[in-house]
Amino acid sequence: MILILPSYLNHIETSKMHQDMFCYRPEITLGWAHVDRVGPTEELELTFALKQQNVHLLEEKLRLVSDPDSVQYGKHLSLEEVASLVRPSDLTEKVVHRWLQSHGITNCLTIRTQDFLQCTMTAETAERLLPGSRFHRYMRDGHYLVRSSAPYSVPDDVHHHLDFVGGLHRLPPKGLDLSKKQKSKAGFHLGVTPAVLRTRYNLTSADVGSVQNNSQAVAQFLEQYYHPADLAEFMAMFGGAFQHRSEVDRVVGTQGGGKAGIEASLDVEYIMSTGANISTWVFTNPGRHESQEPFLQWMILLSNMTDLPWVHTISYGDDEDSLSAAYMTRINTEFMKAGVRGISLLFASGDSGAGCRHLGKENTFRPSFPASSPYVTTVGGTSFKNPYKVTYEVTDSISGGGFSNIFKMPDYQTTAVNSYLKTVAASLPPKSYFNTSGRAYPDMAALSDNYWVVINRVPVPWVSGTSASTPVVGGMLSLINDQRFMKGLPALGFLNPRLYKLNGKALFDVTEGCHYGCLDEQVQGQGFCAAPSWDPVTGWGTPNYPALLAVLLSD
Repeated sequence: MILILPSYLNHIETSKMHQDMFCYRPEITLGWAHVDRVGPTEELELTFALKQQNVHLLEEKLRLVSDPDSVQYGKHLSLEEVASLVRPSDLTEKVVHRWLQSHGITNCLTIRTQDFLQCTMTAETAERLLPGSRFHRYMRDGHYLVRSSAPYSVPDDVHHHLDFVGGLHRLPPKGLDLSKKQKSKAGFHLGVTPAVLRTRYNLTSADVGSVQNNSQAVAQFLEQYYHPADLAEFMAMFGGAFQHRSEVDRVVGTQGGGKAGIEASLDVEYIMSTGANISTWVFTNPGRHESQEPFLQWMILLSNMTDLPWVHTISYGDDEDSLSAAYMTRINTEFMKAGVRGISLLFASGDSGAGCRHLGKENTFRPSFPASSPYVTTVGGTSFKNPYKVTYEVTDSISGGGFSNIFKMPDYQTTAVNSYLKTVAASLPPKSYFNTSGRAYPDMAALSDNYWVVINRVPVPWVSGTSASTPVVGGMLSLINDQRFMKGLPALGFLNPRLYKLNGKALFDVTEGCHYGCLDEQVQGQGFCAAPSWDPVTGWGTPNYPALLAVLLSD
């Protein structure tokens, strides 16, 4: 039998585990409170991630279709072609199905790529299937979920055919609430609106979408909803100078009731005002079964839908050390599956600067995932140098950035990152704080400070975070896709290989300011600092839209 630890213990070798580690309690983590033990006849929905084939070929295909110097650039695959490449072997399917059926589990659904199984079973059956698991109900902010409080195991012969079982251990991180997203500022402040963004990034009133086959999307996971009335009010207030849409074209999932969430409102209002007049979808996960994981459900949806928006922006992340390497590696494969189809995935870099992890007497910086994935484009944040007018930008001190402790630095960025490390070597934090050979992020940035948002029909100022900058960049990429489609060119797809080959061309370089780090004697609250060209605070900088459009149309 193979012992599978809760994801929060993924760095502890099973051979070195002490008995007290079995007593890990999710109820004291991330604000989730224990409610009760799940009854034996209660139904659960668990997700089985089956081992895929040809992952190395998928990665190579992604490299070729994303590299502008490759003859295969832009020759993206269909979902059917992706499925034929990665679908599990007949043996894997047979072993896993036989294992499930031997426990009386037959109510299972698969997806087009056949690499995920979602099965319904009673808690009693689940605990027999996965020895060691004990399912409990937890609550936070009025929302409930079901998770196992203990490690589980699977038979040796099955373990080799599974990446992980979803719906057991992973607790969603707590979203940033309104009080945390707003900065308390006195007196007059310019504030960021669609008009300010268009001025700074040189978009004109003519820079709006026009083709029928273009679309963009945002995804919400943390019980966040947008209100259509808020979007209409926002566009009435701030969208008068350019052609726009005031309604979301498609909601995938179920919109919950109650008050609108600031995260969801921010995402929808700014992707639709930057990527103006482009069809927009919202992926939303409220109403899910208590044992499902919202982020994982979204990833599965991407592998089960033949027609998807070309650009997705996601303001969501976990500390890298809170997740198992197996889980993150599989999620990376899902990102690759999207990239080879021509889909651009943009993730916010986070709002904790370099982050900080306290390990006894020593601290280290704390990277975030999926921001640290080599297969997504990660967006950091900036502020205006002069907050009272549209000026050049400096680092926003909350902008997430750093180096992965799990994933090696991808080839497309080694030259840029090593140049940064060499140029600023004298002023870098101590090497013990970060992994110089890890995937470095963010890749680019945009304004993330002092946005106006309409929420519950009220205009709210001073909303900040990389969850603002990410949909802004996403909207601009959607506009560029629009122009590419008009010329008969394919979608941008996975942007990073091309972005790094631009070497900063068509972006405003951000060279001032540092972001937060550990508050200790060694680094005294400071993480990394901006520098000429690429840096781990703002990436290559912020978009100069007409210049970026020009270079990304030159196929």
